[in-house]
Amino acid sequence: MRAFLMGVGGWLGFLALGVQAEPLRLTEVDMEEKVNGVLALMSFSVVPDLASSSLSFNDAQSDNPDLTMVQFGGGATMGEDFPLYLEGSAAYSRYDPRFILTNGQDSRRVPLKWTTVSATGGIGWDFALNDEWVLRPIANFSLGYMSSDINLARVFVNQRFDRDIEFLDDGHMKVGGLGGSLMLDWERVRPDYEVDLELRYSNIELHNIGGDNGIDGSASAEATNLWARWRAPTGIVTLQRPLRYVLEHSYSEYLGDQRGALGFDRLFTVGAGVELDSSAYDVIITRTRLVMRYMWGNNVHGTSVGLAVSF
Repeated sequence: MRAFLMGVGGWLGFLALGVQAEPLRLTEVDMEEKVNGVLALMSFSVVPDLASSSLSFNDAQSDNPDLTMVQFGGGATMGEDFPLYLEGSAAYSRYDPRFILTNGQDSRRVPLKWTTVSATGGIGWDFALNDEWVLRPIANFSLGYMSSDINLARVFVNQRFDRDIEFLDDGHMKVGGLGGSLMLDWERVRPDYEVDLELRYSNIELHNIGGDNGIDGSASAEATNLWARWRAPTGIVTLQRPLRYVLEHSYSEYLGDQRGALGFDRLFTVGAGVELDSSAYDVIITRTRLVMRYMWGNNVHGTSVGLAVSF
């Protein structure tokens, strides 16, 4: 019953604020700076990165805003005779910060739903250094969409707002990015083990290419990633092929506007799992991999489960 009464009291407070003559304004907020900050969060999604492909933060005790980021993607070289490399990824993120609105007399804290979706593509070419080492330059391009909504119509009645609040209420922004990556790739395949190692540097510049209220934004997605995977047979045969165990490790160093945006400059992951080989059958999926990972960095740690397939 107490929770219900508190909710009614908060609603009445909003209605009382709605009849004030002075417009509501954001307190001590540089909206362009906030937009740049959200673009910095989007930059985690546009760069292929095992560590930040799935992040979720929620600390109710310290009143930190919620943040969820999910990324799906992959890449492949067309063949030895035609070593064109293609990659692509799609990502979704949701950020729920909190803003203070005031008319000079009363103030209210309101939540904000800030959602971004993005897609990144890459076109590269493999330059073979020997039978196992490849140098791969990649041209990258990104498109994204950012939308904000605090549902003002349901909260305030007959209330005037300043321009920044109007942007927060159903504002949107289209984002474009251009850049490139350079990857050094080592692959060794033996009957009793397989090892992959990738060192990658990526830099993609994100800019506002259209939106509401003339609010501009930009961010630099710059990161260096080291990723390694070891695969070997377990001695068990399934689907007429050896069942493999998988060990993974990755290290990501964030160099652009991502650096410190979430309280850390670098992330590490270690993972272990199994890989099922279905290549003996006439199916499009040749391998299915399930990996449990542990991630840590400055002020952050957590676990995740990853599912991947090969074609």
